[in-house]
Amino acid sequence: MSDRMARCSGRVAGRALFLAARLAVLVAAAGASAGEPDRASEAIAKYREMLDDANPAEFDEMRGAQLWKTPRGPRQASLERCDLGKGPGVVKGVYAELPRLFADSGRVQDLESRLISCMTNLQGIPEGDIVAKPFSTDAKRSDIETLVAYVVGQSRGVTMNVTLRDPAEHTAYALGERLFYYRAGPYDFSCATCHSQNGRRIRLQDLPNLTTKLGAQRAYTTWPAYRVSQGLFRSFQWRLNDCFRQQRFPEPVYASDATIALTLFIAVNAGGARYDGPGIKR
Repeated sequence: MSDRMARCSGRVAGRALFLAARLAVLVAAAGASAGEPDRASEAIAKYREMLDDANPAEFDEMRGAQLWKTPRGPRQASLERCDLGKGPGVVKGVYAELPRLFADSGRVQDLESRLISCMTNLQGIPEGDIVAKPFSTDAKRSDIETLVAYVVGQSRGVTMNVTLRDPAEHTAYALGERLFYYRAGPYDFSCATCHSQNGRRIRLQDLPNLTTKLGAQRAYTTWPAYRVSQGLFRSFQWRLNDCFRQQRFPEPVYASDATIALTLFIAVNAGGARYDGPGIKR
């Protein structure tokens, strides 16, 4: 089964890379330039439409489903008793309601930090081992990103409904909002520098306005996602990490309260939309 999965994954990934090459052709055909952003956007939209039936994230979901059920760690336990917010073992729809406060941890947690809690408490895997290298590389897939692919896939089609019920959630949301507008670093950037106005782009990449409901919905509901240019599935913590890198900020601590607060701020703003992940990105 795993060999077959790998062969299929290779074929789908190959098609995705082929279509990525087609993007250059489409943009060139559109005559895309700094003076023709609308034509470039149309070309990119066509590219994404072509990729809809060739998302290699499906294979990450399959691997994640196997990993979820596999006994691992010092306690040789699976994650089938992991409580992601709807009870032990329930994964359907959970991502659409995260981040949220968990009573047993006393923390507002996103999906990745909650998976860490389950892996440490149920399987006995040391947290340091999990967070040492949380993101996939060409040489090795990250277990936690693979699990993320499986879990988020179980919320596809579910309406986003991240709410603020507890004072701790309100506090985290306020922190996330402050972080979104916080300017620092060598270029005095903030998240808002790129994501608080309509019609902005970097090269050919449209930048969603995350301060509006429509902008937040369009952006958040397609992450986590498979990055064609990297050939890897990427979690939302990775997305934030990469944004910090582009701002020339210090790398954030993985699954920290700060990154969870920022995620909560965006997720609440995206409420009411249909979750359509895992997405596929350039």
